[in-house]
Amino acid sequence: MTSSSSASPARPDDPRAPRLQDTIRLSADGLAKVLGDLEARVLQAVWRLEVPAPARAVHAEVVRDHHVAPLTVTTVLNKLVDKRILVRRKVDELLHYSARLSEEEFLAHVSRRVAEGILAFEPARVAASVIDVMAERDPAQLDELERLIQAARRQRDAATGTQTRTETRTP
Repeated sequence: MTSSSSASPARPDDPRAPRLQDTIRLSADGLAKVLGDLEARVLQAVWRLEVPAPARAVHAEVVRDHHVAPLTVTTVLNKLVDKRILVRRKVDELLHYSARLSEEEFLAHVSRRVAEGILAFEPARVAASVIDVMAERDPAQLDELERLIQAARRQRDAATGTQTRTETRTP
């Protein structure tokens, strides 16, 4: 799987795609919105380690910021394997864990799943809300959004053999 800038993340029905809960915790921070708090900490620790690592190395990374028992980290690592977010391989008789996707690829996958979920609401209202929030938080992101829309239109037009009429801006 690759990042959203070059290709679409795996579809949720892809048997290789990470399995995420269907709920989002809006009040949580970062990845904890779609994973449990400790799952998010453990996954971030695995990414920071950058190489396949045994549970004790992951625990040492997690415990820097959050007190947790080693066995609890091992349990969470195994849950993340079950969710197809991590892989586990035996190296020298010791299980090593690594992320199936880079942080960028995982965020692209999660973002797509969230977008698919919220589009179950009225898509035009969702789009208007996204634009409003982007304008409030970082108006420069509107230019990036416009660039992405134009790229998607060009890609669609190339696939269908049509041409989209583009509006000209007046300064």
